[in-house]
Amino acid sequence: MGGIGIDCRYCHTAVEVAASAGIPPTKTCINCHSQIWSTSPYLEPVRASFREDRPLQWVRVHDLPDFVYFNHSIHVKKGVGCETCHGRVDRMPLMLQSASLQMEWCLDCHRNPEQHVRPRDQIVTMGYQPVEPQAEIGPRLVREYNIAGVEHMTSCSVCHR
Repeated sequence: MGGIGIDCRYCHTAVEVAASAGIPPTKTCINCHSQIWSTSPYLEPVRASFREDRPLQWVRVHDLPDFVYFNHSIHVKKGVGCETCHGRVDRMPLMLQSASLQMEWCLDCHRNPEQHVRPRDQIVTMGYQPVEPQAEIGPRLVREYNIAGVEHMTSCSVCHR
């Protein structure tokens, strides 16, 4: 959506305050898609959902196993950008999984958060480029955001509950 300038939070309204980013109701989709791609066959399920006043049946693209606990809001608060896990959604005609989301992939960030964090006002920025070297800004943000040490961040109970 970033390709047309829509902030991720327009559709995913709970991302800053809840464990789940939130799945938009059909009305949110129709707000734009009654004008943009309004006759696209790909969006017929959205139009049908709106006409028939029934919820959309979403297909989860980023579906973690039930034994994994992931909280969107804490990642946002700690400076992890949407793009970090979801990829360049502004360049995706349809959402696809760009990262493995395997445990080792997540642990890379948990072991080295300074390489991945960004200023909070850049969380939804697609194609984010730091204004100063990440080696300088990362450690500063880790301290500023009170990101726990590697011992805590790699404890099994952080993600497995």
